[in-house]
Amino acid sequence: VQLVESGGGLVQPGGSLRLSCAASGFTFSRYVMNWYRQLPGKEREWVAVITNTGAYTNYADSVKGRFTISRDNAKNTVALQMNSLKPEDTAVYYCRVRLERDYWGQGTQVTVSS
Repeated sequence: VQLVESGGGLVQPGGSLRLSCAASGFTFSRYVMNWYRQLPGKEREWVAVITNTGAYTNYADSVKGRFTISRDNAKNTVALQMNSLKPEDTAVYYCRVRLERDYWGQGTQVTVSS
């Protein structure tokens, strides 16, 4: 199982970024996918979830209305579109899948700063 995040970077407040997580080693279309983030000095926190078909999504209150999770089961990818970014969104962002145990990617750094 491998999860590889990409798309992070430095962006000004109010800007946008699109993160992507490429999955391999399991039947992607069968599993719920999640995005998490870890803010500096804080524990990892849940950000968003999408069911295996994409029919259901949910978000942490802190990102609701600004972030959108989506997936492409043909390409084995899950994305996180982040709009109206705030400095407090600065974090390392991870995707996660739960199979017989949790698998995590290596993370991608998002920095929101002017």
